[in-house]
Amino acid sequence: MQILIRSARVVDAASSFDGQVCDLLIEHGLIRQIGTGLPAGENTRVIDADNLHVSPGWIDMRVLAQDPGFEHKEDLTSVCRAAAAGGFTDIAVLPNTQPVIDAKDTLGYVRRLGEGQPVTVHVIAAITKKAAGEDFTDMLDLHHAGAVAFSDGHHPLQNPDLLLKTLQYLHPINGLLMNRPEEEMLTRFGQMHEGVQSTLLGLKGMPALAEELMVERDLRLLEYVLGETGPATPATDPVLHFSTVSTARSVELIRRAKAQGMPVSCDVAAHQLVFDDSVMAGFDTNLKVNPPFRSVDDVAALWAGLADDTIDAIVSDHSPQDAESKNLEFDQAEFGMTGLETVFAAVTSKNKTIPLATLVAKITARPRQILRLPALTVAEGQVASLTLFDPTGTWTFDRTLSKSKNSPFLGQTLTGRVVGTVHQGQFTPAV
Repeated sequence: MQILIRSARVVDAASSFDGQVCDLLIEHGLIRQIGTGLPAGENTRVIDADNLHVSPGWIDMRVLAQDPGFEHKEDLTSVCRAAAAGGFTDIAVLPNTQPVIDAKDTLGYVRRLGEGQPVTVHVIAAITKKAAGEDFTDMLDLHHAGAVAFSDGHHPLQNPDLLLKTLQYLHPINGLLMNRPEEEMLTRFGQMHEGVQSTLLGLKGMPALAEELMVERDLRLLEYVLGETGPATPATDPVLHFSTVSTARSVELIRRAKAQGMPVSCDVAAHQLVFDDSVMAGFDTNLKVNPPFRSVDDVAALWAGLADDTIDAIVSDHSPQDAESKNLEFDQAEFGMTGLETVFAAVTSKNKTIPLATLVAKITARPRQILRLPALTVAEGQVASLTLFDPTGTWTFDRTLSKSKNSPFLGQTLTGRVVGTVHQGQFTPAV
């Protein structure tokens, strides 16, 4: 079956059709023809919508799938359905499952479950066994088995010697270490960002310093490794990736490191661009996330980091939690919110200054480069992995395809509507 996309504006800096309104004919999973007024055959599915835009397929670098082990919160099928509804054709899943993705058999299990899904599932393997921060996994085996990166996911690497040796191990094989920066002794029992709001609400704060110290530490350790071995990869191939940065000083530290030519990258969670710590006044546990929502000045710094390309990617940090984990006293509730279905809309609804093409690059080209995945572009003869969307369309997020409902966006009207995805020869409409 052919798929014909009618009158879509191309958003892809790498494409010669960038900015043009075109028809795209898809056949056997490839873009066969791009033009205007292309005819539709008998067995052709025609996709037409107001203000239709098309880009290479979106990719989310940070998804907690909860499968295996916590399928009552989310499984591979539900997370892939939610991802497709959010406009994603690819997701990278964290290793924080039960068992942890710390060996080839578990990695293979996840990859097999991902076959036949509407999105392609990439696996981030654990750095340490059980993500416990003590003993190394066999990273070389996991690398050859298809792991796209290494991280202990929600568990930041606290031991500097472990992080140093991981960098030394991965650097020669062009592997990627992803670490969420948090000094956990400074955030122990913390519930939200440490500041005026936490004081007023009587909640234990999580200081920005806890993140910033770890960013600075990790950069110093990377500098040490590079001094030993010399740069083995170009600056477009980061060795160290900081996940979900949230403070102004973290952004500045990474900005300086990049200016010095260090092979580093970072991402920000979409919800960190939308909320600041003032929203915690309602004690809504769906807003309890880690890293926590920071100050207004921190949020402004995150937007500035996106604008000047200090921040490379936008992620969902999709962390599904069931009602039993969220319908509790605030200090007892689990951290995390779902986000796959609302990444684009959440950011678009708040964006005032950043061009659409820049935002799209943060969920397409740059994340693929960081994860060492093949580049995608809108061109004849290329693989048809595409996201269709209307950047000005409004919609109400009134139901979710995730098994968990811990999203503060449920019931809200948002700007930035996903029409659907074309991936692996199939069109999946957004629901």
